[in-house]
Amino acid sequence: MPIGSSHPSPVRSSVESVFREEHGRLLASLVHRFGDLDLAEEVASEAVEAALVHWPAVGVPARPGAWLMTTARRKAIDRLRRDRTYAARLAVLRVEANRADPAPPADDDGDGGLPDDRLRMFFTCAHPALAAEARTALTLRCLAGLTTPEVARAFLVPTTTMAQRIARAKRKIREARIPFRVPGTDELPERLPGVLQVIYSIFTEGYAASSGARLQRLDLAREAIRLARILRRLMPAEREVAGLLGLMLLIHARREARTGPNGELVLLDDQDRARWDHTMIEEGSGLVVSSLTGGPPGPYGVQAAIAALHDEAADPATTDWPQIAALYDVLLRLVPSPVVALNRAVAVAMRDGPRAGLVLLDELADEPSLRRHHPYPAARADLLHRLGRLSEAAAAYREACDLAGTEPEREHLGRRLDAVLSSGPDDEGGA
Repeated sequence: MPIGSSHPSPVRSSVESVFREEHGRLLASLVHRFGDLDLAEEVASEAVEAALVHWPAVGVPARPGAWLMTTARRKAIDRLRRDRTYAARLAVLRVEANRADPAPPADDDGDGGLPDDRLRMFFTCAHPALAAEARTALTLRCLAGLTTPEVARAFLVPTTTMAQRIARAKRKIREARIPFRVPGTDELPERLPGVLQVIYSIFTEGYAASSGARLQRLDLAREAIRLARILRRLMPAEREVAGLLGLMLLIHARREARTGPNGELVLLDDQDRARWDHTMIEEGSGLVVSSLTGGPPGPYGVQAAIAALHDEAADPATTDWPQIAALYDVLLRLVPSPVVALNRAVAVAMRDGPRAGLVLLDELADEPSLRRHHPYPAARADLLHRLGRLSEAAAAYREACDLAGTEPEREHLGRRLDAVLSSGPDDEGGA
């Protein structure tokens, strides 16, 4: 909900801070109580507007989240009292939903059931019946508290397009009677990966934007980490939740060193490691241990372990590439995919030399999902350059430039291409 600029700045900042922190909690509790996402969003917005009126006069309350919750509930009850037809329709929908899915509520943890309500909202927003883009958009809107224009900017689409997309997703939830609940124990292993994937998709767009003038969208990366922290508190026994949070922290710890003074891309080997967030690395490494202890490893735990090996190396020369390549072997067995195979090939090249890595990359040449994925030709170009096959390297760099989505990536690949072109004739005997 955008907060109008006509209100005094300090109060507006306080409300914005409280609303962003409490939004998922507030909305989830309202949906759980009243059974309608549109109603919940409307009264949550009205509660914030009320705060902007009352807080300047009486001060910010000691428990601002509770104040917003109480106000929003009162406004919802007032609206339902005024509109008996609407109230009756919601009541019927709730009865039908309970008949179709009489799952018992999750245990209350002593905080009014609010964390459990947020957990229900996670699984509602990430329900497999919704399209993948709708799941991510709803999570950003309902749990991260981003406004519709902010979500639209994240997806690089017009606000009207995103508003329609979110409206369709909410209509799908309503018409398909998608239950607002945490899946049962038998369903959780199947459903939890979808929730984690939504959060990781948000982070990935923040860590490496798909297009635009900037390499990173740090606002999205921070929101994904915040959502993962909430999920970690709600599901402390789930090792893959720990793995996802650890993975994102270990990657996000490098954020300040990933770009130069003018926003240019700085590769991992060239980064100033003193600029990495070592407190965040320590926290992420601890989560890696939690994610890999007590059972077979999961994909996020393995990826977090790989990230930890990069972060814990004092310099590029001491990076444990044999261990990283071995972990990619494990990851490829867990989630066989062309992208994992690509990353494994790069690790093998670092361990065994560029010729060994190029053999593996060439085996992936016919993978459809890699044809529009610029890291594939970029990786081939790097290995071809190291082997002295300069004309092939130049062609691969040109292909990567054409596919890259952001200006910093295109500029970086352009510089690599210039380096190849200035290297002289091919040397097939390169190491």
